[in-house]
Amino acid sequence: MSSITADSSSAAAGRSALRGVLVAFSAYAVFAFSDASIKILHGAVPSYQVAFIGALFGFAAVPFLKRREDAWLDMVKTSNRPMWLLRFICGATGAICSVIAFTKLPMAEAFALLFLLPSFVTILSVIFLKEDVRWQRWTAVILGFVGVLVVLRPGFRELSVGHFCAAIGGLAAAISIVINRALGSKEKRISLYGAGLFGTLAVSGFLMLSEVTAPTATQWIFLASYGLLGALGNVLLMNAAHMAPANLVAPPQYSQMLWAIVFGYLLFNDSIDMPMAFGILLIIFSGLLTLARERKRGTPLPAAVAGNTQAALATTQEDGAEAPER
Repeated sequence: MSSITADSSSAAAGRSALRGVLVAFSAYAVFAFSDASIKILHGAVPSYQVAFIGALFGFAAVPFLKRREDAWLDMVKTSNRPMWLLRFICGATGAICSVIAFTKLPMAEAFALLFLLPSFVTILSVIFLKEDVRWQRWTAVILGFVGVLVVLRPGFRELSVGHFCAAIGGLAAAISIVINRALGSKEKRISLYGAGLFGTLAVSGFLMLSEVTAPTATQWIFLASYGLLGALGNVLLMNAAHMAPANLVAPPQYSQMLWAIVFGYLLFNDSIDMPMAFGILLIIFSGLLTLARERKRGTPLPAAVAGNTQAALATTQEDGAEAPER
C-alpha cells in the first residue's frame, strides 16, 4: 500500500514539475513580448519615460507577489537599508539600460549581452560572497565572454551605446541577484521588488524631467504592453517556481533567444550571420553550464534574464522551491 502511495505521490510531483516547466516557458515568452514592445516604439518615447511608465504598470504584480502576512509598507521596509538602497539603484540602472538596449540593438544582440548575467553572478559571488568557484564555472565564464567577443567583433563592427547599456543591464541584474543571496530569507520578496520599482520610478522620473513626450494612443498600447506583460511574466514565473524545482525553471529562459530571433526576422528586419549565431550559442552554452554546475554544488541559481529586471525575484527560496537550488 505504501508503495502505491509513493508511486502516486511521485507521479503527482512529476505532473506538477511538467506544468511548472510549461508555465516557465510561458513566462519567458511573455517577457520576450514585453521586450519586443520596447523595440516596436522605435525610440519615439524617451527611454527614461518608457522605464518610468513600465515601473508604474509593474505595480500590477504586487497583489500577486504579496503574501498574507506582508503589509503594504513592507515594500519600503528592510532589514538592511544599505543593501535595499543598492538594489534600488540597480533596479533603476537595469530597467533604464535594458530599455535603451532593446531600443538601439537587434533583440537577439541585446539578449546575447544580457545573457552574460550568470557569468557576472559567478564573478561577483567570488568577490563579495567568497564562494569557492572551480575550473568548470570559470570555463563557463570564459566561454561567455568569448561568445560576446564573437558577437560584437570589436574593431570589425561599430559598437554603440546600446551594447554598453545591455552589458550594464546584465551587470546590474547580477548585482541584484548577489544582494538576494547575501540577504537570504531575512528579506521579504515584496521589499526587494519594491526597491526595484521605486528605484526605477525615482531615477527615471528625475531624468525624464528634461524630456517628456506625450505618447500617442498607439504608443500607450505598447507602453502598457511592456509594463503589464513584464508584471505578468513575474507572476507566471513565481507560480512556475511553486510547481517545479528552480533547476527546472531556470533553463527555459534561453528560449527567449528564439523569440528574439523570430521577432527580429518578422517585425524588425534583423538578420544574424554565422559568426553571431556561433557567439550566441557559446553564450547560451556558458549559461547552461553555469546552471548545471551551480545545481550540482547546491549554489542558488541565477534567476531569470529579461528586459524586466524584476524577474530576478520570481524564483527565490521564499517561493517554496527547493531550498538549496533556487
